Amino acid sequence: MVSLQEIRAHNVSLKNLGPGLVAVFVGGTSGIGLYTAREFVRYTISPHVYLVGRNEVEAKRTIDELHSLNPDGKVQFIKSDVSLLKGVDKACDEILRTADRVNLLFLSCGMMSTGGRDETAEGLDKKFSLHYYARMRFINRLLPRLARAAGDDSSPSLSRVVSVLGAGHESKLYLDDLDLKKNYSVSNCAGQATTMTSLIMGEFARRHPSTTFIHAYPGMVKSGIARGLGPMMRYVVGAVMFLGRPWMVPPRESGERNLFASTSELFSPAGVSEFQGESSTSAIGADGVRGSGAYLVHWDGSEVGKEKVLRVYQEGDVSEMVWEHTLEVLNSC
Repeated sequence: MVSLQEIRAHNVSLKNLGPGLVAVFVGGTSGIGLYTAREFVRYTISPHVYLVGRNEVEAKRTIDELHSLNPDGKVQFIKSDVSLLKGVDKACDEILRTADRVNLLFLSCGMMSTGGRDETAEGLDKKFSLHYYARMRFINRLLPRLARAAGDDSSPSLSRVVSVLGAGHESKLYLDDLDLKKNYSVSNCAGQATTMTSLIMGEFARRHPSTTFIHAYPGMVKSGIARGLGPMMRYVVGAVMFLGRPWMVPPRESGERNLFASTSELFSPAGVSEFQGESSTSAIGADGVRGSGAYLVHWDGSEVGKEKVLRVYQEGDVSEMVWEHTLEVLNSC
């Protein structure tokens, strides 16, 4: 565990990166995305922040709050339904038009559901799309701007992608049904999205070594993810949150810790990643290179021990299978 004192000392040092860091927060008007955007704005000099979401009322309130934290920052809201890949494209088109680089892409969009498969107009389950396919589309579309942030000596060199989901909770994949058209359930969706995210972060890192790719587990944090549920289920979730208060990560601490994961040199292409191994002193990537640039990060800033199923999949050809499947889906929508 990285102490909160260490976390804050690191975050204060972000001013050393100079002005003008550019960050994109998908799901940044509530919950974990909002908590992290707050700390990013608080600790950086003249940042440019893009908030991607659907709720303009929440967005206006968030923009006012972020401006009060840092009057020199620029905050821009992009309204888009990112459960649809065409909605992702709409947001990315705006970012690509106005940003010459992206230092941080922070992905926390999601939803809680209790029902069966709910297909979008693009033929993808809405929850699965938000937790996996839409995030992969954001990464794929914004890679040129992330690469520019990594390679431009005249600007801050931070270049990082963070997808907040379930690192450390990987499970067996339905390899013959990766998009879960035949085997959908809420639990299967959670496991499939989590495991595929861990695998594909390694694939992205192998192909784009100047950018860091992180799959993070946030711990128990109060958020608005249950707002789409019915009254009874919202009550149940609220009761669980109330009973779980002793183990919950406070909002500001959650934001501070996520900012640490999003910026710390511990998680960088030059570092040694535990993503592929059992300890940070002996980790070696699937390609045999230390410091693969892909990391699984726990809520407390430590690296997550890799599940056995993940080791088995990485030693085989499953990572490549997930990569090819993902590109096939993105190219078809």
